[in-house]
Amino acid sequence: MPISVVHAPRLPGFAVFAGLLAAAGLPIYIHAPKYYVDVHGVSLAALGAVLFGLRLLDVVQDPLLGRLAARLRMYRAASVWVAVLVMTGAMAGLFAITPPVAPLWWFAIMLSLVFSGFSYLTICFYAQGVATAAHLPGQGHLRLARWRETGALIGICAAAVAPLVLGGYAEFSLGFAVLALVAVLAMAGQWQAAEVPGAGGFAPVLRDPVARKLLAVALFNAAPVAVSSTLFLFFVESRLQAPGWEGPFLLLFFLSAAVAAPFWGALAEAYGAKHVLLAGMVLSIAAFAGAVLLGAGDLWAFGLICVVSGAALGADMTLLPALFAGRMAQVAPGAAEGFGLWSFVSKFTLALAAVALLPLLQAGGFAAGQSNDPEALRLLSLLYGGLPCVLKLLAIAILVRIQIAERS
Repeated sequence: MPISVVHAPRLPGFAVFAGLLAAAGLPIYIHAPKYYVDVHGVSLAALGAVLFGLRLLDVVQDPLLGRLAARLRMYRAASVWVAVLVMTGAMAGLFAITPPVAPLWWFAIMLSLVFSGFSYLTICFYAQGVATAAHLPGQGHLRLARWRETGALIGICAAAVAPLVLGGYAEFSLGFAVLALVAVLAMAGQWQAAEVPGAGGFAPVLRDPVARKLLAVALFNAAPVAVSSTLFLFFVESRLQAPGWEGPFLLLFFLSAAVAAPFWGALAEAYGAKHVLLAGMVLSIAAFAGAVLLGAGDLWAFGLICVVSGAALGADMTLLPALFAGRMAQVAPGAAEGFGLWSFVSKFTLALAAVALLPLLQAGGFAAGQSNDPEALRLLSLLYGGLPCVLKLLAIAILVRIQIAERS
């Protein structure tokens, strides 16, 4: 059986590629629905239904893409190029091309291509991380995670404000294409995944109780970010009565996460990732609870909440993937299918938030960009700040019961 050789790890390349993936993930849930509401007049309920339908596709697609990534790991560099081209072209179609068909259908088609490319690349990227961490000194998974997730958070920062900074959504898609080219070149020579005899398939992951529990933690822990991301623009515009401040607040939130991520990683190396992650989750609950109390004009208070919740997000994005990658190295090394499951869990929460929250807001009398009555605004506050607290508590309850030996 041939064994491919992993080139000397270039951690900055992992950071840049993580930034590309991050720019195609969370910011799309922030920008795309509002863009299609404002520009094309699509209803919130319809967009929520489409987003949920696309995630149902992922129920089948992500695990299969994980298996495909495992089968193609000896040709991973070429397959990554193809997936990047698909994702970049679809991003241009989403924001830079006038829909040639009904906007809702075009939204669905382009997003399905973006998500497919994003899913495949995420699976390959995190599976590659397991192989790469084995060649790093010390606690390899945490060290790689610090570079990777810091790069991802910087990518989110850039993508969150790019439409405003670059002058529009068409310009955002062009900037994304440039970033894609830089990221692929930065990872050149890094895609040779080591062949591991006997590894592969979903069974080693699903049989392991710790891996299953970590996937459950990922589900409930990602849900608060999904909720806040789905409602963020509406909360700032309508609850805070601060249109135009969405970009600065997003930048503050994600920049805080990017700055905090290396510190969380350093703390985890000293005190253990699980205990440090729990501390970050408690901090997140405090921030979300404070958001429920805000009203029109509370900009300084919301800015502080963005800083605190962003810092807590840095812990989530750095430590939980590192714990899962470390576990994969123990129970299923080389199994890209495990990251297919991880990708599905992470994205499913975003779609579930969209399909549940947007129609609920509409049913509660909320209308984007219009004057809303106090009851509709109260509902918006409870969903934005209160629901994430409940979901975080569920994630904490699962995490504290996991017995996991942390090692490099």
